[in-house]
Amino acid sequence: MAQEIRNFCIIAHIDHGKSTLADRFLELTGTVQKRQMKEQYLDTMDLERERGITIKLQPVRMHYALDGTEYELNLIDTPGHVDFSYEVSRSLAAVEGAILLVDATKGVQAQTLANLHLAQRQGLTIIPAVNKVDMVNARTAQVKEELAYLLGVEESDILEISGKTGHNVQQLLERVIRKVPAPSERWHDTWTRAIIFDSTFDAYKGVIAFVRIVSGSIRQNDKILAWATRSRADALEVGYFAPRLTAGRTLTAGQIGYVATGLKDPGEIRVGDTLTMAGTDPAGFEPLPGYREMRPMVFASFFPENAEQYDELKDALGKLKLTDAALQYEPESSAGLGRGFRLGFLGMLHVEIVSERLAREFGLKLIVTTPSVQYEVLMNDGTTEYVRSAALLPDPSRWEKIAEPIVSLEIILPATYLGAVMELVATIRNTYVATEYIGTETTVLKYTVPLSEIVTEFYDHLKSVSQGYASMSYEPAGVQPYDLVRLDILVAGELVEPFSRIVPREQAQHIGRSMVTKLKEVLPKQWFEVTLQAALGGKIIARETISALRKDVTGYLYGGDVTRKMKLLKKQAEGKKRMKTEGRVQIPHDVFLKMLKK
Repeated sequence: MAQEIRNFCIIAHIDHGKSTLADRFLELTGTVQKRQMKEQYLDTMDLERERGITIKLQPVRMHYALDGTEYELNLIDTPGHVDFSYEVSRSLAAVEGAILLVDATKGVQAQTLANLHLAQRQGLTIIPAVNKVDMVNARTAQVKEELAYLLGVEESDILEISGKTGHNVQQLLERVIRKVPAPSERWHDTWTRAIIFDSTFDAYKGVIAFVRIVSGSIRQNDKILAWATRSRADALEVGYFAPRLTAGRTLTAGQIGYVATGLKDPGEIRVGDTLTMAGTDPAGFEPLPGYREMRPMVFASFFPENAEQYDELKDALGKLKLTDAALQYEPESSAGLGRGFRLGFLGMLHVEIVSERLAREFGLKLIVTTPSVQYEVLMNDGTTEYVRSAALLPDPSRWEKIAEPIVSLEIILPATYLGAVMELVATIRNTYVATEYIGTETTVLKYTVPLSEIVTEFYDHLKSVSQGYASMSYEPAGVQPYDLVRLDILVAGELVEPFSRIVPREQAQHIGRSMVTKLKEVLPKQWFEVTLQAALGGKIIARETISALRKDVTGYLYGGDVTRKMKLLKKQAEGKKRMKTEGRVQIPHDVFLKMLKK
């Protein structure tokens, strides 16, 4: 049976056509009927459809007959954005092969390389294909040359396809069957082992684990055990993805499917854990190696607008963690904002997506602090503190130095945009490393930069100066000391903690000025004049003023002496003066979200 199974995924840079190719596979294999077909069929979230990107990995089982043999094809569609690379790495660990897809109009880009390296480290069979060859501006020959150079293969080995028209899609699927190896049985004992590569929550079935069966089998009603947490459960339902959850009777070695555990606590099932039978003897059992834990790159605090929703937020984060294994969170409390959670993310898009999902799927209104990275603070007594929030930075008199995380940055771009991109990088703190070339027209720029310089708007600026052709990826490269200070924002004389940032001293005035300028644009006017100030310690370094709303209090007057009008205006001015000293500014939820970016 395992000889007729092929497990594979599609990897590519964002917007290179993975989901469209998956749609054609679903049509070609008859998995989804034509009348039910819609674009991005495997993208199940509204957010994915609105933004046109894949956020969640999505498995599906297909069947296809070739040379008189029917094959079971387990496909995992993966995201392309760097913020969701953990979804890709988990998908690769569950399969034997990967289709490497490259857009003929854009060529090799940053996540093409990053995902290729991930697949090669897993020892997967790589099947290259150039997509969108039907486009008018396709550079098919040049892109095939780049891809052949990268993989060390002949250009004739690279298929030219179009996911939109279906051109050569059947040949690609048949090449997968012929070249991707069947699942191998490397375990010679009788234990059941299944790797959990994803999970979700159902109100009736509890935690549903997405698994790849490595050895043995799991049947409905089997007594199962999650090895790391030692959680025991009954397999209420086992099945596969078609692409909706479809109940079956058993999952055997080599297959990909799901197991409904009935567990109500999301923490009892972890991505990367091994599922086995409840009676397994710990002495002779060897669990599967699991996945490398992802390190969060960006941190932000989430506080419920309504303090009574703290428990709802806690429950929502537990359920969201099931579907987003890269998300990390821990409780946090603030004097001004009450109880909330400090969340760890892989990047700014990740922050936006989680914030949107909490609002849409769980109906939570949140205050989100300005995202920051994790700093290492060397205290005077020789200890080291890890600070993820500007509000938690100790008094400068208590520490000797502060170090920030740095990353190895790779930017891939056409040579024609080299000058513009280098000018952009010159606007941030950087250390030049190297320039390399792929083929004749594609350049790779390598730098070492502080993570805080690129996690917010750098990617948007990069796309702008390169007309969308440049792309980037980065890897952690340790920490380095720097002269950093805490920048605070005061609204009507009151410190607003979520806006506080840790910034380089020489940039503090520029950043403070830009923050109060932007805040003046997005903060609604009040009935009294509001001052916006940026402060460094006790020193004000930038200021803006929002003028008061003006109500026409004399509109109803129809005559009489001018003193009547002056009396009303004086009364209005006194009221505004009183509100200015006594009133508080209520900052709407959307203002915090608008201030997320620089």
